[in-house]
Amino acid sequence: MKALIREDLHKIKLVEKPKPQILDPRDAIVKVTLSSICTSDLHIINGAVPNALKGVTLGHEFVGEIIELGSAVTNLSTGDRVSANCETFCGECYFCKRGFINNCQNGGWKLGCSIDGCQAEFVRVPFADTGLTKIPDSLSYSEALFVGDILSSGYFGAELCEVKSDDTVAVIGCGPVGICSMQCARAMGAKQIIGIDIDDYRLNLVKDKGYAHTVINPDKQNVCDEILKLTENKGADCVIEAAGGKNTFQTAWQIARPNAIVALVAMYEENQTLPLPEMYGKNLIFKTGGVDARHCGKLLKMIENKEISTDILISKYFDFNDIEKAYDYFKNKRDNCLKIALKYD
Repeated sequence: MKALIREDLHKIKLVEKPKPQILDPRDAIVKVTLSSICTSDLHIINGAVPNALKGVTLGHEFVGEIIELGSAVTNLSTGDRVSANCETFCGECYFCKRGFINNCQNGGWKLGCSIDGCQAEFVRVPFADTGLTKIPDSLSYSEALFVGDILSSGYFGAELCEVKSDDTVAVIGCGPVGICSMQCARAMGAKQIIGIDIDDYRLNLVKDKGYAHTVINPDKQNVCDEILKLTENKGADCVIEAAGGKNTFQTAWQIARPNAIVALVAMYEENQTLPLPEMYGKNLIFKTGGVDARHCGKLLKMIENKEISTDILISKYFDFNDIEKAYDYFKNKRDNCLKIALKYD
């Protein structure tokens, strides 16, 4: 089968690999129908993820059809259309039972990082009974493509913030995760959503689509001053940092009101500074980490009920054979790209 691998630092290559096989009774083999490219794939290629293996098949965001199942998987069937979780988790260990699936003690392998991922014609999914979710008949593959990663990350940000009715939620980064965070925060009852980005195209998009009530461009406005104007001089009740830029962490805590929650769902390539003397007295709560993508079934239902939608995220479709062109398109944000979808024959 064809697969895209991390050949070396800053290098990818489309190669032939053996088709994956069932190795454990809880495995599934999935024929990939659509997959995508994520910013974390770029981090892996750039060497910012230490546990990423050389030669690993990249990719962790996909949907497809189950063609083979291990004997212990009883909640799924061959032929099922499924959305995949970006994480592999057993569902039984100390952390899984508490909802912290990103820290699973028995799984924890990251597709496209520490085990082969989905930018291939077929993929082996460990713990398929927990990591695959059947797609409702009413939804297309495209509608379900981002459930297991980008949409889960956006929901995670809003969930970490414990968004409540009448909250003002500031979202730093109006890219795919930020857009999903905005929609999820609104579904949780947020009264005011403020989008912050230096990209005017993205700011206009989230404003026009109604994802954000107000938008701020830090290159043109003083973010702290604007936030204070919009919040009766208090600051944001919740801040979701989904950008991962050089200064966005500092912006996140500065615009938060005292006793607010700051959720850091961005992936940084450099260490961030925690200026505790400057923060003293704000009594902020910081929550951060890899997404606990445990709500895939719920998110599919929310899409089905039209509470949220990820349709806007797909900027362009590419054939899988053109995946290296797709990486260039995504990495360089050509035509204001948000996400791409790779089609498989």
